[in-house]
Amino acid sequence: MNLVKLADQSVETFGEITKLIFQDRAYSNLELISSANRFANGLAGIGIQPLDKVLVLMMNSPKVVITYQAILRAGAIVIPVIYTLGTTEIRHILKNSRANTIITEKAFLDKARQACRSLKTLEHIIIMDKKDCPGTHNYRQLTHPYPDTAPQINISHGDTAVILYTSGTTGIPKGVMLTHKNLYANAVSLSQMDPNRDPKTTSLFFLPLSHSFGLTMMNLGFLIPNKSVIMARFELEAACRLIEKYKIFKFAGVPTVFSLMLNHPRLSEIYDLSSLTECGCGSAPLPRNILVAFEKRFNCIILEGYGLSEAAPAVAGNYKERLRKPGSVGQPLPGVEIQIVDNKGNRLEQDEVGELLVRGDNVSPGYYDLPDQTAANFKNNWLYTGDMARIDKDNYLFIVNRKKELIIRGGFNIFPRDIEDVLYLHPAVDEGAVFGVPDKIMGEKIIAYVSLLPGSFATKEQIINHCHDHLAKFKCPEQIHFIDSMPRNLIGKILKKNLLKLYQSRSVSKN
Repeated sequence: MNLVKLADQSVETFGEITKLIFQDRAYSNLELISSANRFANGLAGIGIQPLDKVLVLMMNSPKVVITYQAILRAGAIVIPVIYTLGTTEIRHILKNSRANTIITEKAFLDKARQACRSLKTLEHIIIMDKKDCPGTHNYRQLTHPYPDTAPQINISHGDTAVILYTSGTTGIPKGVMLTHKNLYANAVSLSQMDPNRDPKTTSLFFLPLSHSFGLTMMNLGFLIPNKSVIMARFELEAACRLIEKYKIFKFAGVPTVFSLMLNHPRLSEIYDLSSLTECGCGSAPLPRNILVAFEKRFNCIILEGYGLSEAAPAVAGNYKERLRKPGSVGQPLPGVEIQIVDNKGNRLEQDEVGELLVRGDNVSPGYYDLPDQTAANFKNNWLYTGDMARIDKDNYLFIVNRKKELIIRGGFNIFPRDIEDVLYLHPAVDEGAVFGVPDKIMGEKIIAYVSLLPGSFATKEQIINHCHDHLAKFKCPEQIHFIDSMPRNLIGKILKKNLLKLYQSRSVSKN
């Protein structure tokens, strides 16, 4: 089974039904598929061929769903990119993937053009706006004259459908290859976790469709008859207005969303949120105190789960009708196996802490054009996650620690080296070191320590602005601290734990 058939079976199973609502306009499953077929034929008309790679740089909207399906129906590969990424990061993805097409919106056209400047592999830029722009193709031109029948393309379940770029454990962005089978299997597994859902309920969707979490929730939407109200991006009060207006039953979010709702002093007084019954949470650990307080205040359960891009992404979750255990991210999804091993690869017993391994049809075949890293992380059909965890007697999974040094902010994985590389580009910077500290709203905030070159000068604001020029906003440090020289060990490695202690001591002294 592939993702094209997954969408088509929505009409075959449920008939024509409302699937999405965006800015108060309803879109049926049939309309989405028909538009995707027209766009797929238009893509083929300008020369997009099977296995070509197409980078998508857009905010959430039904057009993103149409675009993804169109690319897949043309037999090509989707490369989703978060629209807040900087030009340096987008250029790396374009260069590494050798994508020949960018599909974007006029708002991001300048960024796209800067990112692809002088890249010989890029052939097309397509904008989704109605107005023409010189040197680009227009969405209307690539859909209006074309038929709404799917191109006759042979798509195998083992074909790569999506390449998701993630910093991972090395700090170097690498492309996680996800096949049609990986993504289809993960969506089916999620649908089986709650087979008795009420088809009349409406959910709210604001997860970025460029993120692995949002991508799989989109695929899940084709397997169930429920409709979703989609937001271009998350805004707290706008989301609450939609919950009240459409009697939203459920949404999936990251811990930051629940923290923001909980820390708003009068949210439930201003908006009627009584329809909200359950929420899903993933992408980062949800602090226990936030979960308990949220459920009490809003009379709404939170079903926490665990996943990673290499697993398409969902691995485990809390089943609605089963016991929830404090601190656990639930049990494996149907069709997914997990085990815990020591540093020699030996399987550990229940409640012993070791590295989490995952196996199933949802697990990626590896990283794009990185055979060594693929061999290191994918062994004997098992994905070595790098996360430390334990499993209890009832097969409940407990994540003990995230990947070393990884910062998780607002549900996004951020590796310090990405930021440090940018710090070193500043002409006044000698050395930089970055780490995360707890933050009650965003999960973690980013702290940078910087030493300047002798005779050089820079303000904290100048360095932060420099980071904003090269990185997505969510990756930029919130605080810059200057230090004369970095603490090191005997072999010269910067000791970040010493910097963390220094930061904590300064924080205590201010209180």
